[in-house]
Amino acid sequence: MKKWALGLAGILSAFAVTAAQADDKPVFGLVMSFSGWFQPIDADTIAGAKLAVEDINAQGGVLGQPIEVVEFDNKSEPALGADGAIEVIGKGAKAILFPSDFDFGAPGAFVAQQNNVIAFSAASDPKFGVKGVGPLAYSVSNAGQAQGALMAEWSYKDKGWKTAYVLLDNTISYTKSLCGSFAERWKEVAGADGLLGEDTFLNNDPSIAAQITRITSLPEQPDIVFLCSYAPGGPSAIRQMRAAGIESAILTGESMDGDYWIGSVPDLSNFYVVNYGSKYGDDPNPDVNAFFERFEKKYGKPADVSYGLRGYAAVQAWAKAANEAGSLEGDKVAAVLDTFIDEPLVIGPTTFTPDLHIATTRPMAIIGVTDGKFSAEGRYTVEKFPDF
Repeated sequence: MKKWALGLAGILSAFAVTAAQADDKPVFGLVMSFSGWFQPIDADTIAGAKLAVEDINAQGGVLGQPIEVVEFDNKSEPALGADGAIEVIGKGAKAILFPSDFDFGAPGAFVAQQNNVIAFSAASDPKFGVKGVGPLAYSVSNAGQAQGALMAEWSYKDKGWKTAYVLLDNTISYTKSLCGSFAERWKEVAGADGLLGEDTFLNNDPSIAAQITRITSLPEQPDIVFLCSYAPGGPSAIRQMRAAGIESAILTGESMDGDYWIGSVPDLSNFYVVNYGSKYGDDPNPDVNAFFERFEKKYGKPADVSYGLRGYAAVQAWAKAANEAGSLEGDKVAAVLDTFIDEPLVIGPTTFTPDLHIATTRPMAIIGVTDGKFSAEGRYTVEKFPDF
């Protein structure tokens, strides 16, 4: 990482971006995966951001001017994020939304940092912030470490489950943080003997037969399998586990949010996912239900996942901070963002500090699945999570 960052600094010196920054217009950049394998993850985040721009412009925009949007497709290739940042900053971007993973978002965020431009992401890795990128980088998500701990607490305290097995898709930063924090917190609440085993696979593995054999060969089957993955590998793993007769509850993180993949696992039951809000009209927060109604009206179809809340919240946070700062300059906007204490964003109460640019204790929704039907279990707040 250090060698890469130093190399990027050299690129930045060669491609200094200054011309368009003189234009004092509220321009919001989207350097996202508009195509490629990561596109399904970013799509609703993009849609949510555009809905926020429409709503905010209808209310007067930022500093009395309408927000303009400029876009760049990184084609699901992380390195292209740096090129995208240079391009949209050249078109006047004062804030940029990057893909929803640290590995994908960091290259462009470093460029934004060097050009005094606010960088947002829905990455759940706290490295997308002060320590990993710099003081102008913010995530609108909940930290993956807090998510994993929340699921451990809920499983043990609310559901009464006593034993767990961890199955990690060892591909991206988020899944690693999620499974690591779940395992650590689970051993705290359920005891070390409550963790029956841990295993790994990769998202593009055609089969997890060996991992399944290790689960089915256990002296006792776990109450839950905590699966850290995303489509298509995640649904494939679930389908294979159920076909092998594993009936344990399967729990997962926000990267398997939504029901767009449910057709590949017919009649799925005893499955639970943590996310930012129920898109099924039954969220405990009526503001979330209203958001998804507006989303469907705007785009002519229901949201695929809850991620639209994250894209909307990024633009919402930037607009609030810029209006309060009376400036579009990144450092001045950041100074206001760093004072947010339970700021009422659409995604929920959001707190940033000069040292931490990601939510930890903001309530999250847990969605359960029975016979292929999704419904909200409720909203929950983590009590304790591992340091990061």
